[in-house]
Amino acid sequence: MSLVTTKEMFEKSMKEGFAIGAFNVNNMEIIQAIVDAANQENSPVILQASSSAIKYARPIYLRKMIEAAVEENNIPIALHLDHGPDFETCKSCIDASFTSVMIDGSKYDFEENIALTKKVVDYAHERGIVVEAELGKLAGIEDDVNVSSNDAMYTDPQQAKEFVERTGCDSLAIAIGTSHGAYKFKGEAKLRFDILAKVKELIPNTPIVLHGASTVIPELVNMCNNYGAEIPGAKGVPDEMLNKASKLGVSKINVDTDLRLAMTAAIRKVFAENPSTFDPRKYLGEARTLIQQTVQHKIKDVFGSSNKI
Repeated sequence: MSLVTTKEMFEKSMKEGFAIGAFNVNNMEIIQAIVDAANQENSPVILQASSSAIKYARPIYLRKMIEAAVEENNIPIALHLDHGPDFETCKSCIDASFTSVMIDGSKYDFEENIALTKKVVDYAHERGIVVEAELGKLAGIEDDVNVSSNDAMYTDPQQAKEFVERTGCDSLAIAIGTSHGAYKFKGEAKLRFDILAKVKELIPNTPIVLHGASTVIPELVNMCNNYGAEIPGAKGVPDEMLNKASKLGVSKINVDTDLRLAMTAAIRKVFAENPSTFDPRKYLGEARTLIQQTVQHKIKDVFGSSNKI
């Protein structure tokens, strides 16, 4: 099976009321864990890489590892650029056989965002590649994304309609209260489902995306801290809220922080319990297993994409 675009995945998700997990990748173990989990759950999956992850893994290594995952499995896999910062980055990923790219023009004003997104859409569509755009600003820090809480803003539904009509983007990431990183909420978690409902009413055929949507799984945070980490007060989006979002029209939910926590927790545990260990296969193997379990939980219990192929 070859890499696919997200077009058919999203059409099915909107029709049947489930979301597809988009999981950030950085190395071989993470890729293997995500794809093994999706294969076990018979679920479509999106592997996504930020520009900093591409620099870290190096483009050809990343591409070849993902080609191996596609060759080894018979599930729909899309390769997506997460938070493309400019046209040149999106173009390079399209030319390198990514099947989906995100252009993040949310840092610009409305008209500049439209112009940049339209430029990427025109280039991508000529080559059969789909484009995700973003309207509204999410707070938080993750890779190259750094937005203060004072600069964060919710998506305006009327602007979302105009934005999609003028750019022709294939999916839209909206801001309804999620944020990047491990510290998403200081008080009680709250998502603006009213904004989501209005956006879906105005653009019912456009797949909606949630960024900054890790649960920041408490068990993983506790496991990290129990084995020497210092991650106090980390709090994410509860599973039940993400499950509700998937049923109300969100087609793609991004997960990065939870994978980082799973990897860190597993490795810290191995080192704490077996201080003589220095074989990378021992601790990276444990990390791969815990990441796979985390992804399977997301697919089966939160996003509802099990057996949706």
